[in-house]
Amino acid sequence: MIDRKGVSAFLIITFTLTYLIEGALIWAGFRIDEQPAVLGQLAIVGVMWTPALATVLTVKLVTREGFAGTNLRFGSWRPYVKTGLVIPAAFALIYALTWLLGLGAPDWRLIQFQAQMEAMGADLSQMPPPARILPITLLTTLLFTPFINSAVAFGEELGWRGYLLPKLMPLGKAKAYLLLGVIWGLWHAPLVLIGFNYPGYPFLGLLWMVGLMTALGSYINELTLRHRSTFLAAWMHGVFNSQGYGVWRLLFPAVNPLWGGMTGLIAILVWSALGIREIKRGQS
Repeated sequence: MIDRKGVSAFLIITFTLTYLIEGALIWAGFRIDEQPAVLGQLAIVGVMWTPALATVLTVKLVTREGFAGTNLRFGSWRPYVKTGLVIPAAFALIYALTWLLGLGAPDWRLIQFQAQMEAMGADLSQMPPPARILPITLLTTLLFTPFINSAVAFGEELGWRGYLLPKLMPLGKAKAYLLLGVIWGLWHAPLVLIGFNYPGYPFLGLLWMVGLMTALGSYINELTLRHRSTFLAAWMHGVFNSQGYGVWRLLFPAVNPLWGGMTGLIAILVWSALGIREIKRGQS
């Protein structure tokens, strides 16, 4: 049976805090499609910790159950290495398909990136050539930024995979995964409506965000439950963010967000396939 009291408290706290903070930022003029203010960017990073805060408040003040059910353990190192390779490989496949299907083309000379830097006042004569920028960025997103991003993503994952997912599992795996995906997608609503991930497609983008979070979530959910590790979920989330907002957006700056790239239908299909593969593997 679902802990309705705990789940309701968690969702009310998470969504209220998130929507209040992001709503205040938007009202004050924060926009994704412009150069966001530093304080606004820091506030968005802070918002990623609202699910963690909601978890703490719920288990301490509402249900008084403690953290025993949140899988706060690292577990074996093997799934960290495996997912640290599989997720970048999935991104390579997503962008290869994007290119092959004519939904976007690589900007090998980084013309758009250089134009953006020039508009910000950068001295392009001091900038390394693209032949150096691209491999350095790729190595950075493989070896360094996943650790930083996973530390930030832990704020979300303590809530989504640590607290909420086990609470939803009495519904059965399919319903739990689907419901969590919908919740995770809608949690992003204020930012999506002002251009996050789907600029120019506020409402359709929100629907796509729900689909992407459900597809990606099925993959993260399955491995989190199998290895009983919220830290693994944070690691996978961090690797995903490192790839998605790193070298691939630098190389493919002009992709229709509904169809190609990390946010499009191709990505949704790839993550769905990986999720289904892991689910079947867990059943065998």
